[in-house]
Amino acid sequence: MPNRLAEEQSPYLRQHKDNPVDWYPWGEDAFETARQEDKPIFLSIGYSTCHWCHVMERESFEDEEVAQVLNNGFVAVKVDREERPDVDSIYMDVCQMMRGRGGWPLTVLLTPDRRPFFAATYLPKEGRFQQTGLMDLLPRVRKLWENDREKLLDDAEEVTSLLRRSSEEDETGSTPGEQLLDEAFRKLSRQFDSTHGGFGSAPKFPAPHNLLFLLRHWHRTGEGRALEMVTETLDQMRRGGLFDQVGYGFHRYSTDQRWVLPHFEKMLYDQAMHVLAYAEAYQATGEDRYETTAREVLTYVMRDLQAPDGGFYSAEDADSLNEEGEMEEGAFYVWSTDEVRDVLAPELAELVIDVYNMSAEGNYQEERTGERTGKNVLYLDRPLAVEAERHDMSEEALHERLETAREALLEQRDARPRPGLDDKVLTDWNGLMVAALATAARAFGEPDYRKTACQTAQFVLNTMHDAEGRLLHRYREGEAGIRATLDDYAFLTWGLLELYEATFEPRWLQAALDLTDSCLDRFWDADGGGFYMTPEDGEELIVRPKEVTDGALPSGNSIQLMNLLRLARFTGRTEFEERAAALSRWAGSSVRSRPTGFTALLAGLHWAVGRPREVVVAGERGGEDTQALLQVCHDTYTPTTVVLHRPPGDAPDVTEVAPFTNSQSPLDGRAAAYVCRDFRCEAPTTDPAELEEQLRKSARPVDTG
Repeated sequence: MPNRLAEEQSPYLRQHKDNPVDWYPWGEDAFETARQEDKPIFLSIGYSTCHWCHVMERESFEDEEVAQVLNNGFVAVKVDREERPDVDSIYMDVCQMMRGRGGWPLTVLLTPDRRPFFAATYLPKEGRFQQTGLMDLLPRVRKLWENDREKLLDDAEEVTSLLRRSSEEDETGSTPGEQLLDEAFRKLSRQFDSTHGGFGSAPKFPAPHNLLFLLRHWHRTGEGRALEMVTETLDQMRRGGLFDQVGYGFHRYSTDQRWVLPHFEKMLYDQAMHVLAYAEAYQATGEDRYETTAREVLTYVMRDLQAPDGGFYSAEDADSLNEEGEMEEGAFYVWSTDEVRDVLAPELAELVIDVYNMSAEGNYQEERTGERTGKNVLYLDRPLAVEAERHDMSEEALHERLETAREALLEQRDARPRPGLDDKVLTDWNGLMVAALATAARAFGEPDYRKTACQTAQFVLNTMHDAEGRLLHRYREGEAGIRATLDDYAFLTWGLLELYEATFEPRWLQAALDLTDSCLDRFWDADGGGFYMTPEDGEELIVRPKEVTDGALPSGNSIQLMNLLRLARFTGRTEFEERAAALSRWAGSSVRSRPTGFTALLAGLHWAVGRPREVVVAGERGGEDTQALLQVCHDTYTPTTVVLHRPPGDAPDVTEVAPFTNSQSPLDGRAAAYVCRDFRCEAPTTDPAELEEQLRKSARPVDTG
């Protein structure tokens, strides 16, 4: 008989509905049961596409022996971290505090009032080597709960007090400046893998926000090394197994240093961040290969993750059924040489096997055992031009043949059992995808991306709110729910700002402004500066989390710093800059201690110190003269510029949001561009070449070295 999780919307929770464990969802029912039955809480946090979450479920939560121990001695609570990032954030901090590291699945033991006294990540059923097993841990904890509870309560009080002190520390200091930006660049440069691109060693995470920071650093300083780190990383990731060479899209991370062997889940937020990085690299360099990769990623997203009723699904799993009918990580994506030969003509098959580094014994090693499986992850270890030379053909001819092979392999692969789809629609991740689509639409002049971005934004704004109009976090099966967190407001606002610059429809700018005002009302820390993760009237947790560190995604505070700075320029409301300055002062001491952990926030700081400017193009929206001026703005890489369009006539809609545009109009019947920076404006121009010169002027210091 299914347990309580069968009634939940989360795909992750529903995955556990048939477990013999008597699971509760996070909520007062669970806490009241723990109090009434005088039991500690066993809290398990994960997400639907997490490979090791599946392993722990199969090994322990489907096991009757484990279930009996949990049901008799604990109240078991399951949390989808993607639905409740606030809960996850608190108890992940606990795990990192107690263990020095974190990850998922996250396992935490709590008192009935939710204070933690034990934390770990994956735990096997039985202990092995130096790792505690559940069947060792749970009876021991139960015995302590019955016979020596004061020790556990003391531990819980100590951890909770430390957590509260950490969250309440006043870190306010001076605003970080250019020296910190330069220090972050130097540290990233030391961490850079000059052989394979990226930063650090195995496992290697893409962290596109590092690349966005470096692009801005290059733009501000002219430092060529920053751009080299970006292009080398983007090139190596695209050639590697991290990128799905058959179906497109990026996997979560690489288990090795060379980007060859991925951890196979595909997350919507990763695709969005990669599109942003590749699109900006295209704008900065003009290299077509970056446009191509961004388009490939969007092909995957719009083909496999787009929901029919609006928005985008969250993720695809790493695991799927293999040929033996068993769940296996990567089974959907890997190939044997015989499988390739069965699909392709002999000559083309041998070309694919050679170019993509396949072998009979396989290049794919099972992550847990390290054993080769006879299957291969397809990857390139050299640029396509070099491969073409090796095979004595033109690059264009090689690309054509490989594309023919890719289409045939994709058709064959689509007949395999697909990985599980997490079909919930999240406001924050969809906001990111709106930002990615709008940026790509602007950079590549692609109307389909613009249309999809508009549809997605409209779906979120129309659907993801409660009866009072407050933003909600999750939508699934026709039902929106869960109060929005800071990330929902921040990422959706980012998407709306990008969408305004892709469409110049004032409704998107107004929506971004409304969201920001609401966020400031509900999330702003009036005493210390910065934003809390939860609203002031949100669920009372053991602490009210307030995050600034950038992880797999930029933090909400990092994105809000940039949003506030941009909105100040879009609207002329200087109070947004004042809030941004307060946020950066609050974050300052944390950023100084480890600047490479805050690169998205520092990208916002680049805006503040990089002489930002506003460009207003006044003219008929569809006029050729207006389009010529707007095209210059789109074609020039200017990450510290906002662009507005002001139609002719008295008080068009944009003047409601940006009153300073009221006085700007075409010149002698021709569209005109007004460029302002450092609180002064250039003479308006009707000439696209002169506008380009104004935008490039002082864009970065002249390199005299």
